[in-house]
Amino acid sequence: MSAAFQLPMQWETSAAETAGQIEKRRSKRQSAERQQLGLETHGYKPPANLAFYRKHTESLLRRYLYASTQVGRAPSILGDPVGRGWASSRPVRTFEDAVIFVLDIENCLCQLNSLDRELLSRVVLQDYTQEETAMILGLGMRTIGYRVPLALDRLTEKLLAADLLVLPH
Repeated sequence: MSAAFQLPMQWETSAAETAGQIEKRRSKRQSAERQQLGLETHGYKPPANLAFYRKHTESLLRRYLYASTQVGRAPSILGDPVGRGWASSRPVRTFEDAVIFVLDIENCLCQLNSLDRELLSRVVLQDYTQEETAMILGLGMRTIGYRVPLALDRLTEKLLAADLLVLPH
């Protein structure tokens, strides 16, 4: 004789929700929370060749930080959109070139969503670690580790479209 106590089986589906309904409701709630935080990527998958140029994009952002302080303008990636039309892909030699460069980079940064701008500001410009950024923004480490490269790839696409980043052939 077995020592396990056996309970009678009972099937009840009329009053209780099925497991599929509970899972569907849970996934809707999680999707709404992710959209509210700006974590939905909407199927965005960067081209494989852009991942190679993340360091170039980071160095361009650091150049933007340096140029903006030289111009006397605080590097505000959350600033107002700029109506500047042409992009400066040539080297910065004069004060006017530096102003145009800063305005063009700000224009590209304004095209990103707020979470991407915040991540790039913390990780690239302010040199916070991903762990510190996760604590500041209240997000998980995996989210930060996943979103920072995507934000760099999106910015790379914007910089390429504006002819600010010239990739070697």
